[in-house]
Amino acid sequence: MNKKILLPIVLLALSLLVIFPMGMSAGASSQTMAGHSLQASGFGEYLSEYNTGEVLYQHNADAKHEIASMVKIMTANLIFDAIDEGKLSYDEMITISKEASAMGGSQMFLDAGAQYSVSDLIKGIIVVSANDASYAMAERLSGSVDAFVAKMNDKAAELGMVNTKFANCTGLPSESEQYSTAKDVNIMTRSLMSHPKYFQYASIWMEDYKHPSGRITQFVNTNKLLKQYSGCIGGKTGYTDKAGHCLSACAERNGMKVVATIVGGSDSKSRFNQVRAMFDYSFANYVNKVYYKQGDVLGSVNVKKSPIKSIEVACGGDITKFSQVGASAEDLQIVLPSEVKAPIKKGDVIGVATYMIDGKEHTVELIAMQDARKSTFLDILKGVTGEW
Repeated sequence: MNKKILLPIVLLALSLLVIFPMGMSAGASSQTMAGHSLQASGFGEYLSEYNTGEVLYQHNADAKHEIASMVKIMTANLIFDAIDEGKLSYDEMITISKEASAMGGSQMFLDAGAQYSVSDLIKGIIVVSANDASYAMAERLSGSVDAFVAKMNDKAAELGMVNTKFANCTGLPSESEQYSTAKDVNIMTRSLMSHPKYFQYASIWMEDYKHPSGRITQFVNTNKLLKQYSGCIGGKTGYTDKAGHCLSACAERNGMKVVATIVGGSDSKSRFNQVRAMFDYSFANYVNKVYYKQGDVLGSVNVKKSPIKSIEVACGGDITKFSQVGASAEDLQIVLPSEVKAPIKKGDVIGVATYMIDGKEHTVELIAMQDARKSTFLDILKGVTGEW
């Protein structure tokens, strides 16, 4: 070949290798630690530790994209919020409107005019991604779906989901613009995980659900990782032509919880494989060191105005440190209050302990390990005579 022709070809090839290294395509990102690598496979991806929110991996995390039925993560958030606030109860019965019953897509096939419990509707939303149940709950909580969507957007702003806009409570295609990001979906997934009751529903794999009429609908969880990945404790799928294949799921091993999110996956199998890879990456490279568990005794504090001069106190919650595997552990320093005031009952929260990790101050509630009654006049008199 002519040297004049060969030289430009060589230079072009070298420049392409600089721009796109071997094994990577344009727009792709990768991350490798401890022999575990992550290669982006979706439009956007985000991996975080649940308690701290620390980012373990991200790809195109803030790019806006439709998220299909993962919209229901926010729907479920508002339902659990209403229950926590006493505005709704699990056993309340809700009459299903014709509009709710007529919803298409994934559903639990609600009967119009029939009454279903809030608990059953939550089950339908979380297990089978029921659009009809989501619509019915939106009507119950806000009077209309539009009013409920406004609350969804308010909650998104409250959580710091700055690149999200909801147009409905189901994730079905909408004439109005509706979008989120891998990061924002991850944030609202962690918020949903703050409701312990969520996991009772999310752990259901299969159930023959009996309607009030006696009719049976088989529920099968859309989150296949519940059966395919040891430690997966919840998650939400989503799919439309525009959104692609989406999944935001959580897993727990050895006291560490992580949340992995993919938006816009190419197919169903790849989204599950990618989230599985993110889980593996997390547990291979990070650890949640537990210094003290809930109920462990931290020490004792003096008690004022009681014949009991001091009591033992314990952790009201776990004291942990999230870090990379093999990272040097910082000594934990705990500061207890100098004294507390009677009366005190065993199990009472009597204050907080302050502790430092990585230069940051944290607190944990202190629980009394024994009773300490308030001194009576006779106790005071005995104390005085004892001093004499």
